[in-house]
Amino acid sequence: MDLNRKIIAIDGPSASGKGTVASRVAAELGFDYLDSGALYRLTALHAKHQNIGWDDEEALAGLAHGLPVEFVGKTILLDGKDVSEAIRTEAIGMGASAVAGLPKVRQALLQRQRDFLTEKGLVGDGRDMGSVIFPDAALKIFLTASAEVRAERRAKQIGEPLGGVAFERILADIQTRDEADRKRPVAPLQQLPDAHLLDTTNLNIEQAVKKVLDWYAEI
Repeated sequence: MDLNRKIIAIDGPSASGKGTVASRVAAELGFDYLDSGALYRLTALHAKHQNIGWDDEEALAGLAHGLPVEFVGKTILLDGKDVSEAIRTEAIGMGASAVAGLPKVRQALLQRQRDFLTEKGLVGDGRDMGSVIFPDAALKIFLTASAEVRAERRAKQIGEPLGGVAFERILADIQTRDEADRKRPVAPLQQLPDAHLLDTTNLNIEQAVKKVLDWYAEI
């Protein structure tokens, strides 16, 4: 069996909705789901707990290689503790962007991500699913939305008002992370020539999921 035919790689910027879309597509198809961004967030959080700077490449690579993480349904455990919410803060998101730009950290997490693929099939989301982790994936998608819409979604997710200083901070953080992800020297965020563009600015989750399923059915 060619397992590449059972891989859907979804890449896109922060807060674009790719995680929600990817997990629902995986559920519809009976595939496993990989949130690669969680691994980088977990590395950043673990480093913070260990008082290791997000620019200490050697130490971070060591942490990433032996990351004590366990995925139990929708719960993410780090060293046995539930960190499902802790890794979703804006601060840890920025840390994840910082550590993701370090070549040795990416190399340490490369095989861990590939090991998620089994005969069940896999839907993975991240920044380099289609370019680096699964370059031969049957379906590649670049999922995005305007920065303003993504900021609104993130604000709703964390219970902040859609305006004012808090919202402006969220928007600025998203724009800063976009810039960092696009310009990093290793595996920058980009739409690949063989990836379908899915702009969810004016789509709800159900419409976005249907679009992905329709593309996969055409393979």
